Amino acid sequence: MIKILVSDSLSEEGLKILREIKEFQVDVKTELKPEQLRDIIKDYDALLVRSATKVTKDIIDAALRLKVIGRAGVGLDNVDLDAATQKGVIVMNTPGGNTISTAEHAFSMILSLSRSIPQACASTKKGEWKRSKFMGVELYAKVLGIIGFGRIGKEVAKRALSFGMRVLAYDPFLSRDVAESLGIEVVELKELFQQADYITVHTPMTEETKHMISEKQFAAMKKGVRVINCARGGIIDEMALINAVKEGKVAGAALDVFEKEPITPENELLKLDNVIVTPHLGASTEEAQVNVAIEVAEIVRDALLGKGIRNAANYPCLEAEVCKMLDPYIKLAERMGAFSGQLVEGRFQEIDISYSGEISTYNLSPLTMALSKGLLFPILKETVNFVNAVSLAKERGIKIKEAKSSKEGEFVNLIQLEIKTDKETRVISGTLSGNKQPRIVKIDEYYIEFTPLGDMAYIENWDKPGLIGSLGTFLGKEGINIAAMTIGRDKPDGKAISVLNVDSPISVAIGQKIKKLENILTVKSIKI
Repeated sequence: MIKILVSDSLSEEGLKILREIKEFQVDVKTELKPEQLRDIIKDYDALLVRSATKVTKDIIDAALRLKVIGRAGVGLDNVDLDAATQKGVIVMNTPGGNTISTAEHAFSMILSLSRSIPQACASTKKGEWKRSKFMGVELYAKVLGIIGFGRIGKEVAKRALSFGMRVLAYDPFLSRDVAESLGIEVVELKELFQQADYITVHTPMTEETKHMISEKQFAAMKKGVRVINCARGGIIDEMALINAVKEGKVAGAALDVFEKEPITPENELLKLDNVIVTPHLGASTEEAQVNVAIEVAEIVRDALLGKGIRNAANYPCLEAEVCKMLDPYIKLAERMGAFSGQLVEGRFQEIDISYSGEISTYNLSPLTMALSKGLLFPILKETVNFVNAVSLAKERGIKIKEAKSSKEGEFVNLIQLEIKTDKETRVISGTLSGNKQPRIVKIDEYYIEFTPLGDMAYIENWDKPGLIGSLGTFLGKEGINIAAMTIGRDKPDGKAISVLNVDSPISVAIGQKIKKLENILTVKSIKI
């Protein structure tokens, strides 16, 4: 008997799918305390959760039979993914279940902002009849700027186009050809801020997107712009938004998410008449709750019955023996993708992957999946996984090509990645060290060997005496310890590259200071 524990509330439609399988025993036990879950998890083969249950390392370590964790929702911040991976537990989520629900909520916010619907409703219910106070604006012929053009952004765009809006989109992974086929214009952020009458964000919350709309961005916007956030709290700097609303730069804002949730009564956003707020309702529709329940039940059912893995966050291949052999190469491929995605400038157009050596005799689709996931993850976060990464890249018009060669070159086994964007072409090569640890060994024409893991700084510089010393001295004064440093150059006194593994992040401010040092050309902070 395969035992499944459901520890958070799940719609009956999802539970029915699992209960119909005679080999399954389904136990629903909600509101368990962590110690209670830890005590009983040893008896279960699968665990289904939403956001309330925190699946910590202690709980995973206590699991003796656990094969699958299914998360009914997008985020995986309540599941210790590393611990699950180490234990060999598949973790799956449901990134598409609330797409329509969130898109519709975002567009409802746009309409509410345009016609002051919540304010007019409250006024009328108080017995007032102030028609002139609630003069609205039409959406027709207005410009909507969408930041983040994934599933939800695309659905919002469809609705905007039906209202006769002009739609601009910013997404680092969206090709112009794909956008134009949908009737969308791809622009850079600066242009979006300058042209948009409405701006809606649909990106994950990352270090790069935190406060991506702040004082500087509000200053670049049109006077009278309207701003919507149904994605993640913190993408918009709330204090900067408050100031922009008070100054009249922003005509109105609609927020479903906040930097601190639940929002407290003293939050100044609640005191602004032209700010509409809702309590994180993006996925709160009956249909969305049913959709994620059905989706998580189906993917867990299929995984337990050996019918395939879908939406896996940590499991790129299926055959145990092959996985064992390829596992270090999968890690290498994922880290190469993550490094490259943060290194390369421009909008991705084509990814050429070349595998050479003895690994070429295997089915290398898991490596291509891992490399694609690594490439997209810094931007898309939990919405991308091993299984959907390649298709998400193709949706955005990124061509992925794969080639094999059994001939050994400079290295016994080598993964070479060539990335073509609308701005440049870069080539990154990687292999395994003698103890099977991932190493990047060449960037473009520069031979260099370093571990792609943790906080790093990528620096292009002139190969001049004293540079290493001045760099080390500067970072020391900033309290940043260098764990390792490698240098590649084509010739003495020529151009060189340096990669530093450091014990703490290189902030934007520190990176700008490094760039001012003598003989430094470019600096990039990279985190894997």
